Amino acid sequence: MPKTVYLANSYGFSTQQKAILLPPIISALESLGLEVWEPFARNNQVDFQQAGWAYRVGQQDYADVVAADGIFAIVNGVPPDEGVMIELGMAIALGKPTFLFRDDFRRATDSEEYPLNLMLFTGMPERNWQDYYYTSVDEIADRGKALARWAAVC
Repeated sequence: MPKTVYLANSYGFSTQQKAILLPPIISALESLGLEVWEPFARNNQVDFQQAGWAYRVGQQDYADVVAADGIFAIVNGVPPDEGVMIELGMAIALGKPTFLFRDDFRRATDSEEYPLNLMLFTGMPERNWQDYYYTSVDEIADRGKALARWAAVC
């Protein structure tokens, strides 16, 4: 049975980003044998015209973070999307393996060591955290990095 990875992202809010940016990331993750849980696709069954839809979406996303084996978070932006940060925080608190993707060249930190808020790296090892950090879509499928090693372990 393949491992599941929750793909925390804000791309689903934009028709173009959803159509152009998400597919290659999902394909790269799937190329590692992972089952990708993309929250916008998983929440399409929610009736957005019904009262309380937002609560149900939040609860489903939370349940998916809890149930997933790990999280791959797209952390572009300055600052990165609030929802992605919350999902990542939940995953870190739950002790889930965490992997970050950022192809945004802007720095979003006060630290000289980390390119983002240092708290986002607390789910990674102190040394070699760069092994869990991805800066291009091609790098996601790199068999020498942490995500591929994690995906291969049954």
